[in-house]
Amino acid sequence: MKVLINAGPWLPVPPLGYGGIENIVATLIPELRRLGVQVVLASVGDSTLAADERISLYPTGQFAALQRPYNQVCGVVPAHQNAVVRRIAQGDIDLVHDHVEAAGLATLAALGPYSPPGLQTLHWDLQKHPDLYGTFDGRGRVYVNGVSADQLSHAPAALRAHSVGHVHLATPLAAAPQRTVEKHGRVVVLGRITPGKGQDLAARLAHSAGFDLVLAGPVGPYHQAAQLADADPQNPDVRFWREQVAPHVDGDRVRWIGTVTGQDRDDLVAGASAALFPLRWNEPGGTAVVESLALGTPVVGIARGCLPELIDQGRTGLLTSDEDELGELVRAAAAIDPGECRAEAVRRFSPAVMASSYLELYERVRSAAAALV
Repeated sequence: MKVLINAGPWLPVPPLGYGGIENIVATLIPELRRLGVQVVLASVGDSTLAADERISLYPTGQFAALQRPYNQVCGVVPAHQNAVVRRIAQGDIDLVHDHVEAAGLATLAALGPYSPPGLQTLHWDLQKHPDLYGTFDGRGRVYVNGVSADQLSHAPAALRAHSVGHVHLATPLAAAPQRTVEKHGRVVVLGRITPGKGQDLAARLAHSAGFDLVLAGPVGPYHQAAQLADADPQNPDVRFWREQVAPHVDGDRVRWIGTVTGQDRDDLVAGASAALFPLRWNEPGGTAVVESLALGTPVVGIARGCLPELIDQGRTGLLTSDEDELGELVRAAAAIDPGECRAEAVRRFSPAVMASSYLELYERVRSAAAALV
């Protein structure tokens, strides 16, 4: 089987630091190739992941362009998609697996009945783009999958009718050799500083419940404290940081360390007593959740979005619907065995498990499309 996997024009695969979708693509492709799938990767020129073929229009990721006005950036994705369509037109692709928000699905549907079948993985909030999702018709050739059952449950009926199921996200950490890291007693919140992630709630809880907290992640496009001095005050994440989070960051009880990547990030999470997810939105996939489990760190959070699907209550984490209970659960998480967290991640969230699930979906999509011929 030859599959074109479209990762989009924003970041290389794998990304340097932040890049959720690109990290998932980088996790999936090696395992697919191990299973015998030929992969054509559509990304940007500085992607370094091995593939059977790579195509790109842009030499580098275009993520920084997202800060520009719409009329200056609206052509980025169409130009990338045009390059993808030209490659599909060569006629040797068996299936297209797309990861580009909105435009990817629209492109697949517009290709017509003589193009290969398509599967789009939906990584985002499915209440977005109601005009597209609420009227979508893949005509038996284009299908979608979610990254959690909860995510799909919020999709418009027209989109849900095209679903072939969900595949939980995976992390290479679940397949890597386990390292012994001493727990330092601190709690960590990992992710972009934004209202949906609830870092303001975490910071207030740290002071009221008496636990040490480390916040790790960018504020909008700003990755370190020195960059925030000249940050755009109109950026909503910057405004949230300055008004709701920064007043509680005292450098002692609560610290913000900016973006951490690679081994530094892994050591930070592995050494934490708990990974805290005080969510205010329905998290679709939970990359940071499965990474925490793979590093042997229990998860404490609000029971919404994908978290109840990923966490075994009392064994790998503690969830609640009451924000006021989170502080108590943070202390109780010390009784959870890190080995249980790690074992669950190996069993459910390893790259091999995800690749096997996608291979099954590829076959289902191809069979459904073939039935129309």
